Amino acid sequence: QVQLVESGGGLVQPGGSLRLSCVAPGTIFSISNMGWYRQAPGKQRELVAVITSRGSTNYADSVKGRFTISRDNAKNMVYLQMNSLKPEDTAVYYCNANRVFGWDYWGKGTLVTVSV
Repeated sequence: QVQLVESGGGLVQPGGSLRLSCVAPGTIFSISNMGWYRQAPGKQRELVAVITSRGSTNYADSVKGRFTISRDNAKNMVYLQMNSLKPEDTAVYYCNANRVFGWDYWGKGTLVTVSV
């Protein structure tokens, strides 16, 4: 059973910052596309950011310029730096590892709450 483990969520005030981390097994990490998704209460899960195995990135329009995804292949870690957080960023954030025609694994999620 492949396990992805997220950390770094919490409560932050609007305008604040958080960094999410996710560790994945070394057997798959370097060849996986890694992504962060989020699901707010009553809404569908949506893509936040993705970084390919080669380091190319893509972001949802709602987070462009505020969030940065990065990966450290030596540590099998992917990060999501979130700045200028807004109440609408409140959600459970999930880490994803996938490879086309290969696998699609998810973490259990970490809660981010943006509130005064």
